[in-house]
Amino acid sequence: MNVKKVLIFSLAYYPRVGGAEVAIKEITDRISDIEFHMITMRFLRADAAEEKIGNVQVYRVGGDSSYFSKILFIPRAVFKARQLHAKEKFDGAWAMMSYMVLPLLFLRLPYALTLQEGDTEQHMFGRLRVLPFLPLLKRGFKNATAVSSLSTFLAGWVARMGYDGEVVVVPNGADVQKFSGPKVAHEGTVLITSSRLVHKNAIDDVIRALALLPDVTFQIAGEGTEEKNLKALAHQLGVESRIEWLGFVSHAKLPALLHAADIYVRPSRSEGFGASFVEAMAAGIPIITTQEGGLKDYITPEVAWPVAKDSPDQIALQVKAILSNPEHTQRVIENAKRLVAQKYDWSLIARAMRERIFARLFV
Repeated sequence: MNVKKVLIFSLAYYPRVGGAEVAIKEITDRISDIEFHMITMRFLRADAAEEKIGNVQVYRVGGDSSYFSKILFIPRAVFKARQLHAKEKFDGAWAMMSYMVLPLLFLRLPYALTLQEGDTEQHMFGRLRVLPFLPLLKRGFKNATAVSSLSTFLAGWVARMGYDGEVVVVPNGADVQKFSGPKVAHEGTVLITSSRLVHKNAIDDVIRALALLPDVTFQIAGEGTEEKNLKALAHQLGVESRIEWLGFVSHAKLPALLHAADIYVRPSRSEGFGASFVEAMAAGIPIITTQEGGLKDYITPEVAWPVAKDSPDQIALQVKAILSNPEHTQRVIENAKRLVAQKYDWSLIARAMRERIFARLFV
C-alpha cells in the first residue's frame, strides 16, 4: 500500500480538546492509508514536545499559553515544518481552522483547509488586531487545493475570502457507540451544558432561565473567560445553590455526564456547527438550542427544541414542554438519534474527508 503523508497544522491538540481537536482525532483514527503528522502549540512545558496520539505523530512548539506565544506559533511552525518536510517528504498538508493557512503560505505543499470556527465572521476577520493579517489570510484561502466547512453557514465565508473552488460541507460527528447508553437514575431535573464559558455560548441565558425554573438544577462542564461574570450573575439571581460548576471535563467523561442529566442546553449566539449537540443527540438527551449559524443545517423541531437567541423565557418554556409531554419528548429523542446514526457518525465523516478532500491533495 502506498501510504501518503499529510502534515496537519492546528493551534491546539490533546489534552486540550474542543470540537476541532476531537474532529482531527476521530477522522485520522479512521484513515489507515494516510500517515498523519501534526505541528501544534506547546501550551505548558510539561506537555510532551513529541508524542504519538492515535494515528497522528504530534510535534509541539513554544512553551507557554500567552498571546505573544500564539503569535510566535506561526514562524515556529514554519521552521519546524521545513525541518520535518526535509525528512518526511509530505504529500500534502491540512490547515485546521482559518488562521492555520498562515504557515502554509511559506511552504510548497498542496493543502486542504477546514473551517471549524464557531464565532461570527466579524469576530474572525473584522477585529482590529486581525485586519493587518487579512491580506495574508485571503491569500491562504485562495491558494488552498481543497476546502471543507462544517456547515453551509461557514461555506458562505469562503468565496468572500477569495477561494473560487468547490466548498465541500463535511460536518463534525459523534461516536454513536461511545455516547449511546442507558439513562442514570437521579432525583429532580438536571440541565447540563458542555461549553466554553464565553459570550457566544450564552450560558448567561441559561442561568437567567434557571430563575424561572425553581425546581431545576444546572451542571456546567467547561471553563473560560466568562466564569467570574457568570458566577456573579448566578449570585445576583439567587440561583447559585442550584448550579454545579464542574470545570474542565475530559471528552471521555462526557457520555456518563449526559446519561445522568435530563436536558442539554446551550442557546448559542453563534455556532459553526456544534459537535456537542450531535453528541447529546447520540446520548439520547433532549436538546434546547438556537438555530444560529451552522445549527440551521440540522436543528429543527423534529430533533430538538429550538429557541431564539437571547431568550431565557423561551428556554424556560421549552424545559417545561419537555417535562410535561414525555411521549413527544421520546419521539424527538428517537428522531435525533436516528439522524446522528444516518448522517453524523464519525465513520461517515472520515470517509467523506478521505474521498472528497484528502484525495485532492494527491492528484
